Amino acid sequence: MADIYREKIIKVRVTDKEYAALKARSDKPRLAEWMRETCLDTSGQRKPRSQPRSTVDPALLRQLAGIGNNLNQIARRVNSGQWGPLERVHVMTALAAVERQLAALKPEHHDR
Repeated sequence: MADIYREKIIKVRVTDKEYAALKARSDKPRLAEWMRETCLDTSGQRKPRSQPRSTVDPALLRQLAGIGNNLNQIARRVNSGQWGPLERVHVMTALAAVERQLAALKPEHHDR
């Protein structure tokens, strides 16, 4: 097979731990070669997914991701000690209400 000139470069940032995990999985001397073979089949086409695509509305997923980010910011602030005990009780009460609402929504959107 003739040499293929590859001119496109994809940069992927990983942690030291992630890099070590990729190197450990690779059976090739060069990680790029292993990644191409893992992500593409021999015809250059994408390999089929091992799991079916989610049927959840992408807009809903984006909103849930945003809510998750907001919750992480709240947790960081609560844990930082910036709020007094009364403020923390109010936040914990509100978070418990959110948790109950999410638990009620989960059965409606699970395995659709």
